[in-house]
Amino acid sequence: MIAFGAVFLVVGLVLAGMTISFLADAERARGTVVALEWRDDDHGMSHGKRTHDGPVAYPVVEFTSADGTPRTFRSSTGTNPPSYEKGDRVEVLYRADSPGDARIDGFASLWLLPLLFGGIGLVIAGVGTVMALVTRRRSRSAGPSPAPGR
Repeated sequence: MIAFGAVFLVVGLVLAGMTISFLADAERARGTVVALEWRDDDHGMSHGKRTHDGPVAYPVVEFTSADGTPRTFRSSTGTNPPSYEKGDRVEVLYRADSPGDARIDGFASLWLLPLLFGGIGLVIAGVGTVMALVTRRRSRSAGPSPAPGR
């Protein structure tokens, strides 16, 4: 369990590092949500079977990069109910050398995956560590009994 949790924790840290790197190089622009792209996504588990929670809205954002080129992208983070409505103004972050790699400047689009993976990793590794410590204590306290007559 500890190793499994450590893998999730490492993935979370790598994703956080990628986000930090992205933020260090990111240009800012004002954008507008021009559409909501509804997609059928499956979420959750119920009694071992997948459940369908309904469609999820991904905002489609239009912005103009620093070179004056109009750009459009679909956010990689979708929600139901929608976090944004058509016409909403949003702050956009993008790399000047790769404007197609754009993101809405919001908590979910920047930090959701790193926190999700890191949090799950911490919980699983923590539970595994506690289980290992409890097992170790029990095996020490149940050690060999003293010989009779001593």
